[in-house]
Amino acid sequence: MRVPLSWLREYVDLPATETGRDVQAKLISAGLEVETVEHLGADLKGPLVVGQVLTIEELEGFKKPIRFCTVDVGQANGTGEPQEIVCGARNFSVGDKVVVVLPGATLPGGFSISARKTYGKVSHGMICSSDELGMGDDGTHGIIVLPPETEVGKDAVELLELVDEVLDIAVTANRGDCLSIRGVARETAIAYGLPLRDPALLDVPGPNAFGYPVKVSDPAGCDRFTARTVTGLSPEARSPIWLQRRLQKVGMRPISLAVDVTNYVMMELGQPLHAYDRHQVQGTIGVRRAQEGEKIVTLDGVERKLHAEDLVITDDRGPIGLAGVMGGADTEIADHEPAEEGAAATTDVIIEAAHFDQVSVARTARRHKLSSEASRRFERGVDPQAASAAAQRTVDLLVLLAGGTAEAGVTEVIAPSAPHTITLAADHPDKVAGVTYGRETVVRRLQEVGCDVYGQDELIVTVPSWRPDLTDPNDLAEEVIRLEGYENLPSTLPRPPAGRGLTGRQRLHRRVGRALAGAGYVEALNYPFVSEQVFDQLGLEADDPARRVVKLVNPLSDEEPALRTSLLPGLLAALRRNDGRGSHDLALFETGLVFQPRDAARVAANLPVDRRPSPDDIAALNAALPDQPRHVAVVLAGAREQAGWWGKGRPADWADAVEAARTVAREAGAELGIRKGQYGPWHPGRCAELTVTVDGAERVVGHAGELHPRVLKTLGLPARACAMELDLDVLERVGDTVPQAPSISTFPVATQDVALVVDAYVPASDVEAALREGAGELLESIRLFDVYENAEQLGEGRKSLAYALRFRADDRTLTVDEASAAREAAVALATDRTGAVLRG
Repeated sequence: MRVPLSWLREYVDLPATETGRDVQAKLISAGLEVETVEHLGADLKGPLVVGQVLTIEELEGFKKPIRFCTVDVGQANGTGEPQEIVCGARNFSVGDKVVVVLPGATLPGGFSISARKTYGKVSHGMICSSDELGMGDDGTHGIIVLPPETEVGKDAVELLELVDEVLDIAVTANRGDCLSIRGVARETAIAYGLPLRDPALLDVPGPNAFGYPVKVSDPAGCDRFTARTVTGLSPEARSPIWLQRRLQKVGMRPISLAVDVTNYVMMELGQPLHAYDRHQVQGTIGVRRAQEGEKIVTLDGVERKLHAEDLVITDDRGPIGLAGVMGGADTEIADHEPAEEGAAATTDVIIEAAHFDQVSVARTARRHKLSSEASRRFERGVDPQAASAAAQRTVDLLVLLAGGTAEAGVTEVIAPSAPHTITLAADHPDKVAGVTYGRETVVRRLQEVGCDVYGQDELIVTVPSWRPDLTDPNDLAEEVIRLEGYENLPSTLPRPPAGRGLTGRQRLHRRVGRALAGAGYVEALNYPFVSEQVFDQLGLEADDPARRVVKLVNPLSDEEPALRTSLLPGLLAALRRNDGRGSHDLALFETGLVFQPRDAARVAANLPVDRRPSPDDIAALNAALPDQPRHVAVVLAGAREQAGWWGKGRPADWADAVEAARTVAREAGAELGIRKGQYGPWHPGRCAELTVTVDGAERVVGHAGELHPRVLKTLGLPARACAMELDLDVLERVGDTVPQAPSISTFPVATQDVALVVDAYVPASDVEAALREGAGELLESIRLFDVYENAEQLGEGRKSLAYALRFRADDRTLTVDEASAAREAAVALATDRTGAVLRG
């Protein structure tokens, strides 16, 4: 919200010495985020005056049209003689009043003006456009043509209000009242302890039976609708300079008088308004929900298909506007100059000042990707009591500036509602802040905000209509604290209880991250939001538990309304994005929470702020949340080892994804089972199912391997991409996270190799497990170093697995017989369990 200091002073008598920086400091102390203070005209130096064009001579022989003008600037040039000026603009004529900058002046940007010869003539100054004066966009992109009644020789700096300070405020979502000069003026008056001249305090006539007919069919979506009519607007009437300049300073472009007035009142009072051409409205104005299949062409010229939840303004033909967002083209105010061919200028208007439901407007604006100044305000909360005053203010300005006549009819459709009251203990702000304010300070500050306060130890507070964000005692406590000054709160460092530090879950999380980073993976953090269509893209079955998602009531994007149940969608999107940008050799990982809905949904209670939550309070909060296990996932594509002078590289494959799972399991101290599996996005022949033993039962905790070609094609991923995902919380639960020092023996190792022939379908992990168990405690390590398949030598459907077994004792040197006996015992158990045969 841009707030000109000159406009702010109209409602608050600030000391003349107060600058924009001073006001900025005060408002920041009161809790508003004033980002910058813009100094308009800071480097502008006159003479800058009003002139009248006397003659125009068209100069020939140049690549672009050039005009040699004489301009009457009165006595501003010291001689009274016409000023000779060369100008390339063509949007002015003889007799027009223009803005002239004379030699010796300096324009914004440090541009000095002097007499100079150009195009064969000497130009003594410039005829100025709005851009050259730093006025912003006025829609003309040419020379400023002033009203005919403007006095020649008048100081244009004062006339155009070129010198000012503008505060740029980043208004938070809860402070919709500050999206208006009125709201910021109220905060300024409180900060300085000065009275406020409220621009909404107007004499407003009551409703009567003569107003324009209005029917509100959805009072929940529109609880107040005011309609006023003004007739006989002069087609020649233009927005005065002061009104145009105020709109430009707040960042709006002047369009036409009727539209400018509604925009001006919206910026002044915070109440969005809409003006309809009365002759284009057919029958009763209505407010209802849209019907499926209805369409509307909005003011931006786009035809929009309406949704059943959209709140619309209608007449007898159908929708003529998206309520609180944007009006329709059918009832648009026709500009006066130039008028469209065959269209008459608007002379009679209907003014709409209504109050629409915040959620409804926000969803409509998001659904149609149509954010407007009106929707921004309705989304954050508009004062419903200001609608009548805003309509009256608009009527008054149209009558004053366009010579219109206000009709006596006043329409007001109001859904009855009681003011919002909150019961507040007088010492509640003291407990929240840890500071003793006292009842008198609490009452005074709440009254400054606009609340009505009654009671002694227990206060009954009636919230003002312009503050819909004040809903509970803590909101009121925050108002007291911010107005008393956040900087006055004492700073007290918390005292952590002895013996507390990182939890086991946090330590494991960090160890896993360091281990994967050490293995060459790069961490990629992703948003936890997904679309439900991604589960189809990943090839999950219709009854897969991962399809049960937690949906957000108010998602950041309608395309991703659900919380993730897997880390893969985000990681695969990051893989695709980086591959598309030229990084083809990728290894990414992420550790993060996934969200699984509970069978019985609960509502979380508000916790007290005057004490630490009890274990029961925290348990109740956790019970109201979805299950949030922590997962770890990796994705790989391209080369895993680069080629170079050191030798050949190799591409990433399914084994790398499995090894990433082993790396994670080692950090967790868990024994990971690996067997052939088939699930969702993985290739059925290159997918490993990852298991652990929990309470004596085997449990699947993840999968690893190469992704299915169909999934790669659907998601636009590089060929042969691989992935792994594990439930890190389950690994922590079954693992031994206490670091174990390696056992070091001073006695030599005995190595025995063994090659076993098994059926091709037998998992190597089963053979390894049998060898490990059969070898006993003398076995130090076992490693699979070769897999061989040859139908002529081994037989059809057979494979050879070669293992290196290392034996060592802690207290002695093993004999050859001891090592051989351990090897034979290992082979015997493998033969018994898997049908393995020693390869000859």
